[in-house]
Formats: sequence, C-alpha cells, structure tokens
Amino acid sequence: MDLETIKITGPYNFDGVLDRISRDPLNVLNLEERSIKIPIMIEGTPIVAKVTAIGTTNEPAFTVSGIDGDHKEQALNRVTHLLQWDTPLTEVNNFFNNTDLKEIFEQHKGTPLILDFSPYRALLKAIVHQQLNLSFAYTLTKRFVTTYGFEVDGVYFYPSPEKVASLQVEELRELQFSNRKAEYMIGIAKAIVEGTLDLDSLHNKSDDDIMEELIKLKGVGPWTIQCLLMFGLGRPNLFPFADIGLQNALKKLYNMDRKPTKEEMEEYIKDWEPYLSYASLYLWRSIE
Repeated sequence: MDLETIKITGPYNFDGVLDRISRDPLNVLNLEERSIKIPIMIEGTPIVAKVTAIGTTNEPAFTVSGIDGDHKEQALNRVTHLLQWDTPLTEVNNFFNNTDLKEIFEQHKGTPLILDFSPYRALLKAIVHQQLNLSFAYTLTKRFVTTYGFEVDGVYFYPSPEKVASLQVEELRELQFSNRKAEYMIGIAKAIVEGTLDLDSLHNKSDDDIMEELIKLKGVGPWTIQCLLMFGLGRPNLFPFADIGLQNALKKLYNMDRKPTKEEMEEYIKDWEPYLSYASLYLWRSIE
C-alpha cells in the first residue's frame, strides 16, 4: 500500500483536532497513534483515507494511506481540503494577537477549522443537532448512520440521499427522531434527489446567496446554514449568534453574570472580522 507523506506550514495542532472530534462516536480515530480514518466519496466510490500525524504543532507532517488507485489524486486533494492543510494559520494567529481573544488563541495555538467530510453530511448533521444537547445529538446521528448508512474498513458512510428520500417518517421515529426532524431530513434528501438542491454548486456561491437559497428549505434556519457554511464549506467569517456554546464562551471571557445580548455580541465581534469562524472555533475550544 502506498504511503503519502505530507508536510505543511505550522502551526497546526492535530492532537487538538483529534481531541475535539473524538466526541463524535462516528469518527474513527486513535489518540495514541495520532490517526483518523476519513470516509470520502469520489465519483460514487467510497474511499477510506487514514491520516497519521508524524510531526509537531510547529512542524506538522502526516502520512496518508488507503488512497491508491484511479482516484488517488482526487482523494488526496479532498483530504487536504477537509483538514485545511492548504490554509496556513500564521496570518490568523497574528491577526488575533491584537484582540480580546489573544490568550485563547495562544492556549489553543494551531487549531484549524477542519471540515465535516462532505457538505451533505454537514447539513444532515446540523439538522439532527438542532435544539438537542450535544450528547443525545451524537447518539441520534450514530443511530441514523449505522442503521441506514454503510460500512467500509470499519468506517461508516452516511446513507445516500436516495436512501434517505425513500424512508418514511415512522422509520426515523423508531430511532427517536421527532416528527418534524424526520420530515426535515427526508425533505432535504428528496430535494437533492429531485435536483432542486445542488450541494456541489454551493462552493461557487457567496455566503449571502447560500443563505437566501437554503432558508427556503423546510427545517433549515440561519443557525443550520451557518453550520453548513462553516463546517461544510470552510467559510472563514461566520459567527452563529444563536449558538448557546458561543454565548457561554463570551460570558466566561468577559466575566459576565449572564449571557450576552445579541447587541453586545455584535459589538464584540467587530474586531474579529474577517475571521469570525476562527473566533467561533476558538471560543468553543475555550469551554470544551
């Protein structure tokens, strides 16, 4: 089996990445080995790429295996994009040195904004996570994927849009989905199958255009779209005001006896543009 070795510009804290994503039971990783298996689809072919860290935060390096064959170059490009190896963090770190987030960025130096393994997965995951506590949201997502998805090399792939579109609300209810959440999941899958929702086309659209397009979907609100933009598409300037975790992180940062108002949050974030997604990520890290 071919083994690709990749060296990138630091800082890049892969151990912090593994720690953060280890809460999701669908992620297959080994903290001691410093590795993760990434499920990716290339032209309908499921591929499991294993990424292992062999470097340090300041001098990051990795090996990638499992991507032999016709789709090798495409798979390696996908891994590079998902793990944001092509986005050096030096400029972001330097930017926040002159802000209220300086200490948080120093504490979690080199934490990249890694992406969910596909925009489709990011959107469905965001729907499941709506208005649920994190633990149950992960449990519900795991039930959904292990029941209707498929497994390759010990890693689960999300069920295809065609599979989800064929489900009945009652089937998802048996997994403890609410009626509404089940309807939203099936509705989004049907929109993809029918061609009214083209997730691949979103890469070439602006944040505002994507918000305008997706807000029309039943069950999709601003928070869900912001999660997709941030973790599905890697957009750098998102700050989900309605996110309880961010509210709690700001409460802690500014030693408040209550959660901040939206007006207060709008004032705080003025100094953090155009990297609001990184501000969000590091604030989440500060309370995890």
